Amino acid sequence: MTEAERGRFITFEGGEGVGKSTQLDRLAAHLRACGLEVVTTREPGGTPKAEALRKVLLSGRIAPLGPLAEAALFAAARIDHVDKLIAPALARGVFVLCDRFTDSTRAYQGARGGVDPQTLALLEQAAVGDLRPDLTIILDLPHEQGMARAAKRRAATGLRADRFEAEDAAFHEGLRRAFLAIAEQEPERCCVIEASQPLEETARAIRQIVNARFLETQAAAAQ
Repeated sequence: MTEAERGRFITFEGGEGVGKSTQLDRLAAHLRACGLEVVTTREPGGTPKAEALRKVLLSGRIAPLGPLAEAALFAAARIDHVDKLIAPALARGVFVLCDRFTDSTRAYQGARGGVDPQTLALLEQAAVGDLRPDLTIILDLPHEQGMARAAKRRAATGLRADRFEAEDAAFHEGLRRAFLAIAEQEPERCCVIEASQPLEETARAIRQIVNARFLETQAAAAQ
């Protein structure tokens, strides 16, 4: 498959309440309006087996075993997710938009959980091989605003705080710093978007990046 034929893999990252799922859905609608086939998914999850593991992970039942056990279970879910959904979709030339991917493991279980980076790298290699996102959108928001948004969402849906939402302010501020550090380390892949601006302004900024990186270059290649 040539570079022009293969699909594009875009991931959305950030702390709790930054608006990843909302912005992912808006970008998906934009791409579909451009006539492109789009698959939207999430981590942990995306396939029946991975969704089952999601319930276990977010329930907090694995937390007493420590961050390494969590990282291993995330990797197990990711193996099925990549094998059954992401890789086949990319092979068909589809745009795949994913709410969280390997950067979340690096931030949550690595930077905040203290799992050794080399251990995480081995788990990542086992789970995804050479697969890497073509673009990662990191939505940045002060943790106080993110947690307030998450609490408002829970109040509207009647859901309880999950394993990670229930962590304290220091944990969530550390997450923010971890994601920004990832963006600084890999500036060609990662784009940081200010998520405290109105939703439509955030969506517009994301569309501009995606259009410039993929749609305009595809149009030029077709000429």
